[in-house]
Amino acid sequence: MKLDFIALDKLSVSKTNMRYAKKAPDVSDILPTVRSRGVLQTLLVRPNGAPDAFEIVAGRRRFHAAQIVAAERGEAEPLPCAILDDADDAAAIEASLIENLARLDADEVTQWETFTLLVREGRSLDDIGDTFGLPALTIKRVLALGNLLPRIRTLYAAQRIDRATVRHLTLASKSQQKAWLALLDDLDARAPVGHQLKAWLFGGQSIAAAHALFDVAAYAGAIVTDLFGEDRYFADGDAFWNAQNAEIETRRAAYPAAGWGDVVIVPPSEQFASWDYEKTAKRKGGRVYVDVRSNGEVVFHEGYLSRKEAARIAKGESTAAAPKPLRPEMTGPQQTYVDLHRHAAVRAALIDAPGVALRLMVAHAITGSHLWAVRSEPQSAHNDAIAESVENAQGEAVFDARRRAVLGFLGFSPEEPTVLGGCRDSSGPSGDRLSAIFLRLLELPDPAVLDVVAIVMGESLAAGSAIVEAVGLHLGVRMDRYWQADAALLDLIRDREVLLGMTAEVAGPMVADANAGEKAKTLRRIIADHLGGVGGREKREQWVPRWMAFPPSAYTARGGVGTVAAHARMMAAREAIYAERVEEAAEQDAAQPHNDGPVQAIAA
Repeated sequence: MKLDFIALDKLSVSKTNMRYAKKAPDVSDILPTVRSRGVLQTLLVRPNGAPDAFEIVAGRRRFHAAQIVAAERGEAEPLPCAILDDADDAAAIEASLIENLARLDADEVTQWETFTLLVREGRSLDDIGDTFGLPALTIKRVLALGNLLPRIRTLYAAQRIDRATVRHLTLASKSQQKAWLALLDDLDARAPVGHQLKAWLFGGQSIAAAHALFDVAAYAGAIVTDLFGEDRYFADGDAFWNAQNAEIETRRAAYPAAGWGDVVIVPPSEQFASWDYEKTAKRKGGRVYVDVRSNGEVVFHEGYLSRKEAARIAKGESTAAAPKPLRPEMTGPQQTYVDLHRHAAVRAALIDAPGVALRLMVAHAITGSHLWAVRSEPQSAHNDAIAESVENAQGEAVFDARRRAVLGFLGFSPEEPTVLGGCRDSSGPSGDRLSAIFLRLLELPDPAVLDVVAIVMGESLAAGSAIVEAVGLHLGVRMDRYWQADAALLDLIRDREVLLGMTAEVAGPMVADANAGEKAKTLRRIIADHLGGVGGREKREQWVPRWMAFPPSAYTARGGVGTVAAHARMMAAREAIYAERVEEAAEQDAAQPHNDGPVQAIAA
């Protein structure tokens, strides 16, 4: 392969070019560079058979950009080309693909390094924009990375932090950047990223300057601007609210002079739900609702009435008797202050009242809240026979009887399908259900509360999970007390190797060996006859398949038994805990060499 400059009129696009198409390509991104500096990267070409003519294997977009520039200037410059041997089409296609795939866009940190060098050499932002075909704003954003600590730029270039995190770090001072890096290095801490980082920088509340109703230019407080020059935030939330509330009051006072009969301030602790209101003209008594939001945004909803008031007006009824909404006694920040301090006091008191805490936890599990979501195990089965088998099982009957008793403790209907979810009919208004159930639990003695706990936990225990294995093994559950073999199970088994193993268990090894060549249908019938004691077969009592026992096991070495896999996960967790205990005991032995007991006690 050799390098040469070839005239524009001697070049054409090869059909082997991976970007070959009849439609001209979009070259708007590289056209400014070609206008300013010409084509800098060589095109891959090969002879096309005509004298001194070549076809382009890779570089079609550069070729088209050069044609546009030549048409604009009335003259064409030769293009730098790498001339391939006159190989077959396959080699040309490979070269085109490799040339296109090997091209990687420079990351922003690399761009910053390059743009910085160009600025030092005297290039203006406009010159850089013309050369690379980039808007001035993009170049400013890239150059803004220079105000970050070098290590942060390195982390960004290595893709260890994302663009959102870097953007918020541009809001940070150098000391804040150092503090954030210290959190990143601390194995026991967690450095905030993304939008959490913004909350960390502003102490939990970040109010954008765009939400200000007042003149930001005349604002005396500090405003933090990111280095990209796009996002601005108030550094002092209290100072912002003082100015914002003053402007809200000024605008509120102006509405009556404009003919509005009433103006209602909706504080941040409440919400203006538009679906509860109807648009109503000023002459018909429409109000102005000023929706003040916790993020600093204020929305003025002009001309609204509640749907009830609008309906009365439509019927010709007077709304004069309707009470005027009173201004809240407390502002949003005041309410937040009171709520958080009372919350801190109550949870501190809970430490010394475990019985109350237990009842509170159970009430949350039953009813849920915006912080709690506990769901019942659905026990779903797409097979009707399986669903019927579970519904009629002894274990389900025992649990359902105790559940009905618990429903009675709580004052719920015995027909409620679950305790979880709460009783929506008998527990009071929706906002008070949690408190109502908690107060009921406070009236119950500890044994009754523990019965409620057992039912709630049973309803929310995930079927097929490792925790079922842990609980069943700890309690020494015997499946024969809660389950009996039925046709639903046997009809599901099609594996002959498994059926032979079950036959050996219920009928004995001799019967299994004698029927080793029989079909699955015959083996299922033999097992069923022994379990039922019919057809002259000896009845087999208290049989439980290996899969269902605690601990479970398999009939083959092939794997694929969910209960066995879940049991293995539980045992791995158990072994890890055991290893930790042995290590702790060994450390105690090392600290007290004459004390014989910890390791031996754990081993025992």
